[in-house]
Amino acid sequence: MEMIETLATGTEDRNMNGKKMICLDVDGTLVDHEGHMSEAVREAARAVVEAGHTVVVSTGRSLGATLPIVELLGIEEGYAVCSNGGVTLRIDTSLPDAYEVIDRKTFDPAPALKALRQSLPTAKFALEDDEGQFLSTERFQDASFGVEARGVDFEDMMESTATRLVVFSTDSTAEEFGKAVRSIGLDGVTYSVGWTAWLDIAAQGVSKATALEELRIMLDVDPSVTVAAGDGRNDIEMLGWAARGVAMGQAPDEVKDVADEVTAPVEEDGLADVLRDILTESVRAA
Repeated sequence: MEMIETLATGTEDRNMNGKKMICLDVDGTLVDHEGHMSEAVREAARAVVEAGHTVVVSTGRSLGATLPIVELLGIEEGYAVCSNGGVTLRIDTSLPDAYEVIDRKTFDPAPALKALRQSLPTAKFALEDDEGQFLSTERFQDASFGVEARGVDFEDMMESTATRLVVFSTDSTAEEFGKAVRSIGLDGVTYSVGWTAWLDIAAQGVSKATALEELRIMLDVDPSVTVAAGDGRNDIEMLGWAARGVAMGQAPDEVKDVADEVTAPVEEDGLADVLRDILTESVRAA
């Protein structure tokens, strides 16, 4: 696992004046399952950014697919957690690329790939390497990659260093897929099964929650002012980590079970309701 030194230059105590650290999942939370962000959600999210809250986009998406969301929210300085905690960005529009990678967690994907290929012989694989490139088998491409994946053979993929490994099967339901994956007993990695027969794998012990906790400590934010919203199984740790964990209305029961509250589904702008509530709270606290 590679750790890139994090810098807290220019940061200050974020515990003052009722401001919160608001950590937001993207797909199924900020945007619907077609990738569309409603005007109500965009306006509410921009309002909390403009009010001075620390808004951290926290997503399974890779870097390139995260940056457009950061821009939509109007975040000019701040942080984002990508690849389910595998990559942390510092956002600063004055930088040449408007961001820098301050942390990247990597792992050896070979053991997981061998086990998965044996149990799921028809699955497709994609890997985000330690330079942010995507390698894939069988022309596997997804919008969450943020870049065009380069086709490689399986042996080349096993020799790479991974930040994120994605497995997709068209021959299984999500439940069947999840049971097959759990039966393998993957060691040395952290994984979550998605809405479909989709698996996201990160370095062992790495999740959105672990990356956010590192940020919280770096920014000197009190745990009591942390808020998180999400809808997927990869959000379970994050919702449990936050002082106020909010599950979207369409989330699976196992996600709702760890949340402190459940808002309306993404199709009904449930996140906008939560963000407006935070704004109202901050006005009262001022």
